[in-house]
Amino acid sequence: MPKCPRCQKEVYFAEKVTSLGKDWHRPCLRCEKCNKTLTSGGHAEHDGKPYCNHPCYAALFGPKGLMSRIPSTT
Repeated sequence: MPKCPRCQKEVYFAEKVTSLGKDWHRPCLRCEKCNKTLTSGGHAEHDGKPYCNHPCYAALFGPKGLMSRIPSTT
């Protein structure tokens, strides 16, 4: 019986959602940053952890925009 990556409890067929190549309990598949419940395939992944696409993944790991390339003068 597979174990949920978040809570480490057994995941039964009737309650499982598969994402990132693992079986999760539906309420356990949450964004690592904001804790929002995610849907299978409707999110991003970084280092094997789920993140909502916007705003969390984009803010943490996406391009920082033009301002990040300008050296700070302070």
